[in-house]
Amino acid sequence: MDASDDKATGMTADVPVIDLASAPGERMAWSRPKSHIYLWAVTERLLVTNSWQISSRLRTAVLRKFGAKIGSNVTFRPRTRVSFPWNLTIGDNCWIGEGVWFHNQDVVTVGDNCVISQETFITTGSHALRTDMALMTSPVTIESGVWVTSRCMVLGGATLGASSVVTPNTVVPAKTVIPPNAIFGSPNPPQVLDHRFATKSERS
Repeated sequence: MDASDDKATGMTADVPVIDLASAPGERMAWSRPKSHIYLWAVTERLLVTNSWQISSRLRTAVLRKFGAKIGSNVTFRPRTRVSFPWNLTIGDNCWIGEGVWFHNQDVVTVGDNCVISQETFITTGSHALRTDMALMTSPVTIESGVWVTSRCMVLGGATLGASSVVTPNTVVPAKTVIPPNAIFGSPNPPQVLDHRFATKSERS
């Protein structure tokens, strides 16, 4: 079988390839009218995500205007990204570091007195990796007193218990529950965990 045959049958070597042309789009996550989404995209770029050291009060006011629930005395540093502000709740006395991205197709809840440090990526979304790549979402809960240090990634369905700490460059896997007061990190090197698809030999 040559490369053209592989492409025609949706196979590469001995594994299937999902046809992304038929995959459901990202608009599955849109819970507001298209005009509202586009208005937010422009507003976010101008007043929230920009690199200027403008007032946290302005960023907070803009986010609240678009439906975010934000407590008092919250600091937003430059280059904050919030994909869907109406899915974001942040308590009092929180610090949101430079370059933090809330990729929140589902609800993200942050308690009081939390620190989300620089370049951390919090996402509620994933994809149906063995079928059609359809969007799948799960909420993220960060309880009060948590410190998520720099360049971490928190995946959908995770719960970070009160006063826990996530060490730098750690991935918090989907649906992980970190106990209160725990220091959570990634001590082991990355490794292959599983196969995405069954190979020909496994299917035979």
